[in-house]
Amino acid sequence: MPLKHPTWPAGRVVTLEHVSEILADNPLGDSATRNVAVWLPPQYDTRAKKRFPVLFDLVGFMGSGPAHTAWRPFAENVPEIAARLIHERKMSPCIIVFPDCFTALGGNQYVNSSAIGNYADYLTQELIPFVDGEFRTLASREHRGCFGKSSGGYGAMIHGMRYTRYWGAIANHSGDAYFDFIYRCDWPNTLTELAKHRRPVRKAGPVDVLAEEAGAAEGLDDGRVKRFLDSVWRKWSPSHAEGHCLMNLAMAATYDPDPDAPNGFRLPFNLETGEIIDARWRQWLKHDPVRLVKRYAKNLVRLRGIYIDCGWRDQYHIQYGSRILSKRLGEAGIEHRYEEFDGTHSGIDDRMALSLPFLAHALR
Repeated sequence: MPLKHPTWPAGRVVTLEHVSEILADNPLGDSATRNVAVWLPPQYDTRAKKRFPVLFDLVGFMGSGPAHTAWRPFAENVPEIAARLIHERKMSPCIIVFPDCFTALGGNQYVNSSAIGNYADYLTQELIPFVDGEFRTLASREHRGCFGKSSGGYGAMIHGMRYTRYWGAIANHSGDAYFDFIYRCDWPNTLTELAKHRRPVRKAGPVDVLAEEAGAAEGLDDGRVKRFLDSVWRKWSPSHAEGHCLMNLAMAATYDPDPDAPNGFRLPFNLETGEIIDARWRQWLKHDPVRLVKRYAKNLVRLRGIYIDCGWRDQYHIQYGSRILSKRLGEAGIEHRYEEFDGTHSGIDDRMALSLPFLAHALR
């Protein structure tokens, strides 16, 4: 059990308000004013002229960056992990940034989407210069990295591929990969949850499927998705089933946005029959990290460090995508560190005790 009253210096968390021009008028109506929490290591105050590498923490779906600075029972939050590692001389001092990228759909994948907002641009074009302007950072990509778990791990991996001009190293904990495994298997549950909002309500008796699936074969909402979202947004907290449904809709809004479609995105499955819509699923696969390594190999090889890990009992089966991702990186001759551990997708923040020193060493 972690020591809850450590005797070593803890550093300090500073919270700043940032008004984003990029998130202004986003399609979900989410606030463009966000709090940005920044952890400063103890050495920030004792070494007045020293500049420090910077790490951005990209949290998972249904999370928000500042939550990673909150008190936790019988466990360490991220600043506590970093402070302990620095005290134990396992990690060199770094500044850690905790962006708030939460949305009405429960989060995002840290990419640009016409249906959600341009969160990749928000991070790279606004928050990076904002943080560099407020703190004594080593303000270059060689000394800046990002890390995250689940959706945040996906975001770190994609940013390492597409936005190498901003990042020098990345760490990916159980990040979404191999979409054919991790997403397809959950869509029947999503379709069943959405069916509760079907109009007219289904009745026992003969069914004319061809007549009832009008528009569904094109991945268009017949109104049930909008009714589901309105229902969830009226609640304090979605149920487990609603949360998973919301997550899959957020992924659709991320991977297949369409400004001309209802709600601003298309669906990859026929709402009535459950058939996969090949043209729509191909749009999803364009964002699958296991399919992007070759395309972005020249960017990936420029990174000073790539860390990936996953539990071999991950309930979303992400271990298979992680293995394929490591395999593709190896085939492309891209140096990286890949680890597995006896764990699931949950309760694995302690893995940051391995990735944070890795990133700090790569970016020093």
